[in-house]
This record gives sequence, C-alpha cells and structure tokens, in this order.
Amino acid sequence: MSEQVNALCDQLIKAVNVMMDTESSQRYRLEALKFCEEFKEKCPICVPCGLKLAEKTQPPIIRHFGLQILEHCVKFRWNNMPQREKVNLKNNVMGLISNGIRPILEEESHIKDVLSRIVVEMIKREWPQHWPDMLKELESLTKQGEAQTELVMFILLRLAEDVVTFQTLPTQRRRDIQQTLTQNMENIFNFLLNILQQNVNKYRKMKTDPTQEIKAKAYCRVGVAALNTLAGYIDWVALVHITNDNCRLLEMLCLLLSEAELQLEAAECLLIAVSRKGKLEDRKPLMILFGDVAMHYILSAAQPADGAGLTERHYIFLKRLCQVLCALGSQLCALLASDVDVETPANLGKYLEAFLAFTTHPSQFLRSSTQVTWGSLFRHELLSKDPMTMAITSKYVRASMTNLVKVGFPSKTDSPSCEYSRADFDGDEDFNAFFNSFRAQQGEVVRNACKLIPLETFQMAGEWLQYQLNTPIDIGPTTSKTAEGLCSIFSPSYVQWEAMTFFTESVVSQLIKFVDKEKLPVDQGMELLQAVLNYETRDPLILSCVLTNVSTLFPFVNFRPEFLPQVLSKLFLSVTFEVIEESKAPRTRAVKNVRRHACSSIIKMCRDYPQLILPCFEMLYSHVKRLFSNELLLTQMEKCALMEALVLISNQFKNYEKQKAFLEELMAPVSSRWLSEEMTQVLSDPTLFLAFVGADVKVSGIIDDPTGINRSRISFCVYTILGVVKRARWPSDLEEAKAGGFVDGYAPNGNPIYRNPCAEQVRKLLHNLLALIRTHNNLFLPENLAKLSETFTKAFDMMEVEKNAILGLPQPLLDLYDAPVYKTALERMQGFFCTLYDNCFHILGNAGQSLQQDFYTIDGLAGQLITSAFINLANVPDYRLRPMLHILCYSSSCKDILKLQLVLSCPPEYYNTLMCPILGPLFAYLLQRLTQKWQVINQRSCLCNSEDEPPEDNPMSQEMLDEQLVRLLTREVMDLLSVCCIMKRGSEAAGAKEGELEEEDMMATDASQAPQPATNTLDELTELGKCLLKNEDICTTFLTTAYSSLSWKDTITCQRMTTQVCWPLLKQVMSGSLLADAVTWFYGAVLRGLQMHGQHEGCNTALIQLAFFIYETLRPRFPELRTVMEQVPQIQMDCLDQFDLKVLNPGQQKTADKKRKDIFKRLISGTVGKPLGQQFKKEVHIKNLPSLFKKNKSEPTLETLDSNSAGLATLFSPNPDDI
Repeated sequence: MSEQVNALCDQLIKAVNVMMDTESSQRYRLEALKFCEEFKEKCPICVPCGLKLAEKTQPPIIRHFGLQILEHCVKFRWNNMPQREKVNLKNNVMGLISNGIRPILEEESHIKDVLSRIVVEMIKREWPQHWPDMLKELESLTKQGEAQTELVMFILLRLAEDVVTFQTLPTQRRRDIQQTLTQNMENIFNFLLNILQQNVNKYRKMKTDPTQEIKAKAYCRVGVAALNTLAGYIDWVALVHITNDNCRLLEMLCLLLSEAELQLEAAECLLIAVSRKGKLEDRKPLMILFGDVAMHYILSAAQPADGAGLTERHYIFLKRLCQVLCALGSQLCALLASDVDVETPANLGKYLEAFLAFTTHPSQFLRSSTQVTWGSLFRHELLSKDPMTMAITSKYVRASMTNLVKVGFPSKTDSPSCEYSRADFDGDEDFNAFFNSFRAQQGEVVRNACKLIPLETFQMAGEWLQYQLNTPIDIGPTTSKTAEGLCSIFSPSYVQWEAMTFFTESVVSQLIKFVDKEKLPVDQGMELLQAVLNYETRDPLILSCVLTNVSTLFPFVNFRPEFLPQVLSKLFLSVTFEVIEESKAPRTRAVKNVRRHACSSIIKMCRDYPQLILPCFEMLYSHVKRLFSNELLLTQMEKCALMEALVLISNQFKNYEKQKAFLEELMAPVSSRWLSEEMTQVLSDPTLFLAFVGADVKVSGIIDDPTGINRSRISFCVYTILGVVKRARWPSDLEEAKAGGFVDGYAPNGNPIYRNPCAEQVRKLLHNLLALIRTHNNLFLPENLAKLSETFTKAFDMMEVEKNAILGLPQPLLDLYDAPVYKTALERMQGFFCTLYDNCFHILGNAGQSLQQDFYTIDGLAGQLITSAFINLANVPDYRLRPMLHILCYSSSCKDILKLQLVLSCPPEYYNTLMCPILGPLFAYLLQRLTQKWQVINQRSCLCNSEDEPPEDNPMSQEMLDEQLVRLLTREVMDLLSVCCIMKRGSEAAGAKEGELEEEDMMATDASQAPQPATNTLDELTELGKCLLKNEDICTTFLTTAYSSLSWKDTITCQRMTTQVCWPLLKQVMSGSLLADAVTWFYGAVLRGLQMHGQHEGCNTALIQLAFFIYETLRPRFPELRTVMEQVPQIQMDCLDQFDLKVLNPGQQKTADKKRKDIFKRLISGTVGKPLGQQFKKEVHIKNLPSLFKKNKSEPTLETLDSNSAGLATLFSPNPDDI
C-alpha cells in the first residue's frame, strides 16, 4: 500500500510541477491536468496520497494540491466513505493542524485557507449530531500555539460565512448548524473575546521590545484573525451578545482604534455593530459610543488623519471610521425619533465637530460619505432644533461652499484632493460622474440646512456672489481654444463661478419657498440682481453662470417690477451671443449653451411668472419679431423657444378670441410655408423630399450644403407646431375659462369640454404633418434607400450619441467644450432626420391632451393615423419605432416632454372608433415582430461559436446594440400594454418604469422584497382595457403578448408583466369559454419563464406565485394542467397526487396558504433554470442528519467499526491517542 502511495505521489508531484512550470507546453499542461483530475475522481487511495502530499516537508504548491485532494474527498466522497475512513481523515486533518503546519508568520496563506475549508466541510456534514465536541476540540487547538489559534479563527469565520452569509447548505443542515451556533453563542463570543484580549495584551507588551518583534507580530496576526472572525458573527447574532457585559466588545473595539496594526479591523467590526438593525430598545445600548471614553478614542483616531498624508491602509481605516460616525448618526436619529427613552447625548457637539472634520477632509470620497447623515440631522424633528446642531449648521454650509468646487481630478495636481482621487477613481471621467452625483447630493443637504438658517445662508451666498463679480477672471494654465483670454471648464475662475452659482441656486430656492414674504431680504436680493445685470463678460462659460444667477434672483423682481425690462434686455442680448462676431466657423458648445440657456430662462420666467411679464408682452413680441427678421441670426430651436415664451404669455389673455387672433398672426409665416403647394408636394413624395433636403446629392466638404436652408425651414415649421401645441392652453380656473369663451359645452360625465385657441390653426397643418410622417416611414423602403447619395447612405442610421445612450456608455468628459462643433454633412443629415421624426410624433402625442375634442373629432382620424404613423412598420428599424410608441403611452425617457399621450387623453366615447382600430392591428404586428426578434437572439446565443459566419465590422458591438434595442422596444410595448389595460394607483403609476439601461442581473432582488403578481391592488382594468378585451382578437393578442414575454431574455420585462399584467388579463377572461389548449399554453409559458429567469430571485418569486394562482384556480376545470405538471423535470408524482387532491377538494383538508405555496414551489422546482456558471458545476450533496428536536423511536445506525464504537458521535469525540 505504501509503495503504491509513494509511486502515485511521485507521479502527482511531477504532474503538478508540469502544470505550474511556465516553460511547459500547453499539451503537457493539459495532460497533467487531466491526470490530476482523473486521480481525484477515480483513485481509491486519494486520502493517503493527499495526506502524504500535505506533509510540511513538501513544497507549498505540492502541499496545497494534497490538501485540495482531501477537500475533494470530503466534498464529493464523504457520503460513500466507510466510517473508518471518515474518522481517519478527520483525525489526520486535526493532526495536520496540530503538528503539520509551519509557524504563523512562515505558513502560506493559501495553505491555511484550504485547511480551514476542509474542517468546515466536515463540520457541515457531521456537526452537531455526530460531532458534538467539535467546539471543545477547536478550543483545545488554540492552546497549542498562535498558528493553530489563527486557523481556528479561520474555521469559525468560514463556518459562519457558509451557514449564515452565503447559505451554501441544504435548509435542514443549515438550520441545525445555525441553531446550534446560536445556542452556544455566549460561549463562542466569550471565547473569541478572550482570544482577542489575550493576544492583544501580549502584542502590546512585546511590540516595544525589539528582541520580541517576531513574537509580537505573531500575536498581532492572531488579533487580526480574531477581529475578522468577530466581524463574521456581529452582523447576525442577537444584539444582546454585542452589548453584553456592559458593552465589553464595543469598549475593546474603541480601544483598538488607537493600535495602528489593528485599527482597520477594529473599525470594520465597530461599523458592523453600529449599523445593526432590529428593535429600537435593543439598540439603545449602542448610545454608549457617545460616552466620554468611546468618543475620546474615536476622535483621537480621526485626528492624525489630516497630517498623515496618504497611505492606503490608513486611508481605508478613515473610510471605515467615517462610516462608523455615519452609522452612529443614523442610530441617534432613529432612537430620538422613537418612544425609546433616549436623551440627546452630552457629547453631541464633539461628535458633530468630528463629523465636520471628515466633511472638510481633502478626500472627495470622504466628504461625500458624510452627506446622507448631515441631511438626516438637518431634517430631524428634534436634532435640527438642538443648539449644537444649529451652531454646526453654518459651519457645514461654509464647508459646502468649498466642497462644491469641482477640483480633485486624478490627472491633475492642482489640489490636495487629487492624490486621494487617484486612489478612489479610475480616471477623470469616473471622477466627473462621481462629482456630479456628489454635488447634487450636497445641494439637497444645503437646501435642508437653509431651512434652519435661511437668512444666514443667503448672506453667505450673497457674499460669495459679490466676491466672484469683483474678482478678475483667472483662466489658469488650460485656456480656451476659441479665443485668447477665455476660460476652459478647468479654469480656476470657472470652477469657482460654477460652484457659487449652484450654491446660490440651492439657497435662494429655499429662501423664497420657506421665508414669509414680509421677512424676505428684498433689498439685498435686488442689489445682487442689479450687480449681476451690470456684470459684463464675453466669456461664454462665465456668462452661462451669470444667466443662471439672473434666473435664480428673478423672484425678487416680483417685488420690484420696474427691473423687468432690464432683465429681459440682458437675456435677449445673450440669445444672440457670439464670441467672435461675423465668424464663419461653427459655434462652440459653450456659445450654443449660452444661447440655449438664455432661451430657456425666458421660457421659465414666462411659465412661472406670466402675470408679472404680461405688461411687457408688446415689448417682448416686438423684440422677437426683430430677431426673426434676420433668418440666419437664430437657430430654428432658438426661434421656437422664443415663440413658446410668447405663447405662454398669451395664455394670460384669458380671452379666447384675442389669443386665437394672436396665434394666427404668430403662426402665419409657418402656415403659409407649410401649406404652400411646393411644400405639400415635397412632404407627400419620398423622392421629392430626399431631393429637397439634399440627401440624394453627393456633398464634399463641411460648408458645401446648399440645401441646408430647406432642412432648416422644415425643422422650423415642425418646431413651431410642436411649441404651440405644447404651450397654448385655456385658463385653469373654470370660471375664468367660461368668461373667456374657452368652454364649449360639457361631456356626458359632467366635465367641461375646453377649446384650445390654437386648435383651428393646428388642424389645418395636421394633414401635411401626417403626410410627412408617412413619407418618413416610406423612406425606409428599399427603393427609397437606393436613392440616397454616396455621402448619405447612412443618413437613417443611429447617431453615435444614441448608440452610447442605448449601450449605457458614459459621455466623454468635455475637453473640447470650447472647440467649434464641426459636423460632417452626414452628421447634420442624421441629426435632421432623427430630430424631425421625433418631433413629428411629439406633436401627435401632445395633440390629444392639448386639442382634446378638436383633435379626436377629426373625420377618419383612425384611418389617417393608420395610413401615416403606422404604415410600412416592417421596414422601420427598432430605433425609429420607439418614438412612435412614445406618442401612445407615458414614457420615462421623455418624462419632461410628454405628459398624457394619445391613449390616455382619448375620451371614452372614441374608444371603439379610434383606439380599437389602431391598437388591435398594432399589437398584432408588434407581437409578430418581437417574437421573430427574440427567436433570432436565442438562435444567435446557441450558434455564437459558429465559425461559418462571415466577418463583420465590429460584429460583437453591433449584436450588443441590436439586442439592447430589442429589449428597450420590448419594454416600450409592454408599458403600452400595461397603460392600456391596467389601472395603477399612486406611486405605482409614477414609478412603473425604471431606468431603461439596467442589466439583466439587476433584477436578482431579494425574495422578501420581490413584488407579487397582482391580485387585488392592480387587477382593476381601465375602461379602455375593458373595451379592448371585449374584442376577441385583441384579447387574444394581449394575452399572447403578455405571456410570451415571460420567456424572452429580459428580466425587467418578465418581472413587470408577471407582477402587473398577466394575472389580471387572464382573470378577466376566466369566466368565459377558455379552451384547454389556451390554458395549458398560458401555464406552459409561465413555466418557460421560470426556466429562463428562475435564477433571479425577484422573477422566481413572482413567476411561482403566478403559476400557483393559475394552477389552483384552473386545475379543477382543466385536467390537462395535470399533464403539463407531469412533464416537469424531477417532479415527485406522489407529492403531485397529494397536492392535486387538496386542490380538487379544498373543503376536505384546510391547508395554510403559505404551506400550499411552499409545496407547489417544491413541485415545480425542476423547471427553474440555473445561471450559466452553475450549469456545468459538479454538485455537492450534503445529507441531512437526524433531527435535533424530534427523537425518532428507531434511528438507522451507522455500521460499527468494532464492539466499542457505535457511531460517528463516538468516533468524533476527542481522543488524544487518535491525534
């Protein structure tokens, strides 16, 4: 036997050396790997060989392989091993820990790791039933030396992780072990604390003695292991163990914060303890950390932070300590807001000062970590009024003025923050994304602080604004490329202006909102506004900040209306802003932003303060007409923005005829051009349209674009129609609407029918708009695509910015912010088609809500829409089909633009004549299209390794883009289906659609938080839904669409449809004549969904719930469902028989609802799909042991070794002779 073991070990050593040798060829390495794997799987003498190789005389690589063999035996052979071998293996492993490892500082970490894994695997299979003295054995090992003590710590930590954190055991085994751990937790905690205290005391004694350095490091290593093990338990044990013995654990952890080698691990333990949830009265003892001693040690540990410079370990410690202070603040806020008898700590001021120190630390990450807690403190009902909090608030606001300045880019060295940013961020883009989020967070906290001290914060904002106005511009080393003396986005002056502007905006918004009008500092506000209006600059970046400050301070004009002309003059000058007058070069992004900013400010003022601006309407109108007289002075978007402002003011006429006359005059040039014979022909014929916009002509160079003016004119017409439809409204007050002539009767339900003063004009223009949409859809026909010139063959493709948005790629940091935006002829043409198509559908989407009856009563509207918006959809690509769906439902991607769309705005009396003829064929087509798309994706997944495919340009990127587009289109379709049919309430309606670019695995939520299929809350159908479902064809299409989507590879769609739509739709038709084939198909679709998405906990819970509802409700009527169940893999037929008996005879045996669902879940568990990473993994089987709590009359006994040994409980008892 020993000769065979030695020979095999020699072969294994050679194989391992071949695998690890960098000089080995791939062939030899694979052969060696195959030999080793076959040995582990098939060799009957694995254990002796593994023990031989694991001896400490062997090299570390060989020892590790030997221990891996032993681990493999425990994991995969344990159930079939004779008792003698089990005991032998267990004793030898414990012997290895006692005598087979090197001293603690010399032993390799991977050796320790695998040894601890082996012991834990045995514990998972035998403790406590068959190894009752395991804890005593581990305790005895700690008396043999530091190396053994450290290994015991590793074993206890891994055991907690496997049983509680990762739960890698069968339920019963996990329950047995966890309950036994809980029963012994007091002893375990005392054991761990004693190990920690003993080794820390020895370390402190010896660390100052140079002759004992090695011994001191050994004790320190054990202390670190003990702290890490405690961290694995503190998270889940009963709070009483953490606070036991007058919070001995917390006291020790605070003391260790001053030990440089142990402080990080101590802080992590402290953080877990302080972050614990649970009953508030149980958390009350945590307030001891606000005591003098604890606070002293916490503050002392934080103080060396600023001058210590950046060392990685200490920086991580500071992050943990900051998190500890944050968690302490959260506990304090929770306890003081409750009924628990807790008083405001006497050391609150010290705590706040320490917390402020982290807020002023050079690290931007540390600063950001404090913001949530500051917000909680400032919002807290009691703490926000505490004098210590009030005193610190102004200090926080002062600190935020510094923190809002965007400095600390990793690539730069202009701030102490840069060094820390290099440790925290991958690059400038990563930092930029973080800082934008951090700044928004700060803004929220500053607004909360402003509620406490509004006048003081306004004083600070005013001082900062005046300082910036009086400080010369410092452009810094990075100058603008446009002209000399202009700032870049990294210039010192610009980052200060940007921060000041954001701060002022945050402060003034709260001041206006929460301070009584009588107490508002109007004089000071107007003084600031006057200073801003008088400030002159030709720097576009600074001017953009100036305009924001004008908008921010504009509310004060309510009290001094005489300043309004001066404000408007400032804004109109900025609308036509140019850095270099008469320049032929394209405008820079910064200049474009200034002009757009000015237009947006005018619109915002007209929207929010229309009564204030109404007296200046004529002046405003005259100025706009002067600007419009030069066709090239403004872009089409800028012209439209100014027209929108005029329309908003005209809403204040509150006189239908007067407003109608104004809108006719305003739109006259557009109407004339849009309805001209030439334009009518161009908009109706794809060939003429392509020629008119220049897409059929080859173009060379950037400036050579003779048809650009034609595109501009079409764009202006569409922009204008959209602006008028969006902004023209009747008075919100019914009496004012009646008096002004806006009410045109009453609907059957008693609601007034309003008439929009723009309705007559827009209806005239609608025919050509629909013609344009029809032409646009027809442009995708092959014969029209062939007419595109060589320059514009990709004119209908997606723009790069669209692709990046769909793929979730971040936009690059704008280093070229001040460079002229030179667009190629193709880019301009792509932008034109994309914007035009979107805007046409935006008009249709807004027309329903804006024009109401005047829109829905158009003769043959359904036919006109079908022959325009919905024509030639087969050739329209996915990225252009999505805007069409936007007009039909509320879309999260356009929340700010679209409100109630065509479907939601439609009066019920037009459901049959308008909605059914449109939605029926549309959904039938979309179902067919999506089914084909998902089939292609599934086939592509199956054939992804095929070598027969021809090479493409960047095919992987294109496949990802196509697949993500199908996902987004699918979500749009499902949202439309949900909007049409399901009545949502409250926040569910507002939050029906999450971010579109989430990855699939984001849906793997915790089961306890997973939404359930709609039963009583969401299953009320809308009136439109009831109307649509009365049509058998539409009903079939809706049900097929909803249930088909469950097995498409998009977890977001699956979960939405499962929880919101599938059950309500099926429930609606269950009372009718359902066919058995249909029922089995629906049920099968749910099971297919489980196969596809069951790996994600959120989907799993919802799908099982839906399957349970269907089976329990329909099984009595449809025996065919039993046939489907019989096809479920690994189903236990006797359990199915019992479950069926209960379903078919519900009155005989009453079983709790939860128990029935658990039984059903086990029945269909075979359908649940596995993640790819788990599909080919060798399964580990751990047998359940006899129950700890139910004593069976006769338990099966294990085969005995001899007359003195009756089972593993005896065999695994500690025996010195066996070790």
